[in-house]
Amino acid sequence: MKVAIVGAGLTGSLLACYLARRGLTVTLYERRPDPRVGTADRGRSINLAISERGLDALRRIGLDATVMADALPMKGRMIHPVAGALDFHQYSVSGDRAINSISRGALNNALLTAAAAAKGVSVEFEHRLCELDSAAGRMVFQTPSGKVSATADVILGADGAGSAVREQLLAEGIVAEDVDFLDYGYKELSIPAVDGEFALDPGALHIWPRGTSMMIALPNPDRSFTCTLFWPAGSFDALTTADAVTTYFSEHYLDVVPLAPDLVDDYLHNPVGVLGTVHTLPWQAHGRTGLIGDAAHAIVPFYGQGANCAFEDVVELDRCLDETGGSWARALPLFEARRRENTEAIADMALNNFIEMRDKVASPLFRLTKQVEHTLERLLPGRYISRYELVSFSTTPYAEVQRRVRRQHQYVGLAAAGLGLVLLKLLRRRR
Repeated sequence: MKVAIVGAGLTGSLLACYLARRGLTVTLYERRPDPRVGTADRGRSINLAISERGLDALRRIGLDATVMADALPMKGRMIHPVAGALDFHQYSVSGDRAINSISRGALNNALLTAAAAAKGVSVEFEHRLCELDSAAGRMVFQTPSGKVSATADVILGADGAGSAVREQLLAEGIVAEDVDFLDYGYKELSIPAVDGEFALDPGALHIWPRGTSMMIALPNPDRSFTCTLFWPAGSFDALTTADAVTTYFSEHYLDVVPLAPDLVDDYLHNPVGVLGTVHTLPWQAHGRTGLIGDAAHAIVPFYGQGANCAFEDVVELDRCLDETGGSWARALPLFEARRRENTEAIADMALNNFIEMRDKVASPLFRLTKQVEHTLERLLPGRYISRYELVSFSTTPYAEVQRRVRRQHQYVGLAAAGLGLVLLKLLRRRR
């Protein structure tokens, strides 16, 4: 059986590795040149945070050690207030669990290399999908040499939020999409190493919460940091000169200025990216064409779960193929039925986490809430687990995480109300 995967990014490359283990003939089609040759697009990476869900997918096919060689563990958030001391918030109650910072490019290259080396997998670069007959399994690609045609028994769109496969299915009237753009953009900056060492603590995800905006920074293996500004749409255009950039950052991100010698150049020349959530219905057609990962359900990056969620898609699709005896006509609808509520759940949680990171992490009340949460986890091990730990350090389905956390909050609310009544009675007796 011939399978075509459109998109040789993170999801497509991992999917090719999984399908190759089934003895299938897989062709990866990628619109870009080979990303392992040359340089990355300026200012468009957004470092990834790989956590348990992504690691589980890599572990199942023996790629975790290869990928983790380039990763840096982050055990918590380091909050940078406008004024005052830094404030570290550990992610787990034990303090020893971490999410892992990794370059999108490094991860993509590792997965693509593994896919290209797998038996039965071939990769075609500079192939941009321009026509698709999803019922017949026919594709037309634009290449540097002109248009070429190809056929496959199964076609899978793993080509990201701007999926060409999804666009073709939309044109055929087979799927509907709803894209909720966030009224925010992002721009990347860099903090280089200082005398060969990290300029900031590499064991933390750094956050500069500023109410309506924020900046984050993740460590890189070369001891630099990749910083990402998340500002309201249009805000970036307000700073157009070197003096304006320096003045603004000196007022709002003072500790960054001496650490970022290329601040002005990065700010004035790196592009502004857009952020949004993609909802697609359905994800599959004709029992032979399907969407997976961001092509089906892109989310905003604020929970660090985009790649983790997509990798979990690959694991679930593989499981569905097992359960249906390799029948794509049965596996694709089953995959969608199982994953849809989970991808909708993480989309909601990612948006909520943006508000938390931007508005709440710097407040004393938020810190107190987290301390209470960790206390409950210590007192009730296995019974009370925070949302963050369930999302980042387990493979509990996202929708179940939402339900469980809702129940936990109800119990805590009842317990707090009960404690309040007891205290009220004690006070009345004393009177």
